[in-house]
Amino acid sequence: MLMMVLLPSGLTVGLSAQSVKMRQKPDPAKFELAVSLIKKIEGLHERDNFPYYGFGHRLLPGENLSYDMTEAEAEALLRRDLMKRYALFRSYGKDALLLMVLSYNVGTSALLGYGKRPKSCLLRKLEAGDRDIYREYISYCHYRGRKVKSIERRRKMEFLLLYEK
Repeated sequence: MLMMVLLPSGLTVGLSAQSVKMRQKPDPAKFELAVSLIKKIEGLHERDNFPYYGFGHRLLPGENLSYDMTEAEAEALLRRDLMKRYALFRSYGKDALLLMVLSYNVGTSALLGYGKRPKSCLLRKLEAGDRDIYREYISYCHYRGRKVKSIERRRKMEFLLLYEK
C-alpha cells in the first residue's frame, strides 16, 4: 500500500505502509503490559544487585544513579530504556515490542550482533519474512550455558502476552 504525504513545501512524497508504520510509537496498551510484566519479574533492585538499578537498568559509563530512587523514578528509567530499545527495533513492525522486551533482558548485542558475533537467528528469520518465531524466542532462556526454567517461563509469558498475529 502506498500512501501520499503532503509536505509543508507543497511537494508530495509516496511512502510505503511499512515506512509509515516504522515511525509509530508502540501500542500504548501493549507497552503498559510490557512495563508491568518487567516490573513484576525484575522487581526493584537493591545495593546487592550492582550494577543493576531500578527495575533492571544496567549502570552505563558516566551515569550517577542511587539505590534510594523511588518506584516512580525507577519506572521512568525503565520506560526510557524501553523506548530506546523500541527505537532500535521499530523497523520490525508488529514484533518490535517483543524484541524490545527481550533485548531489555538479554541485551541488544545478543540480538543485533557485534564484532564477530553474528545477528541472531530470531532477527534473521524475521527479516526473511518468517514470523513463526516461538522456538527462537523462548530459546533465550539459558544462563551460563544451562537452561533455566524460570527464564523459560518468563519468555513464554512474554510471547503469549505481547506477540501479535
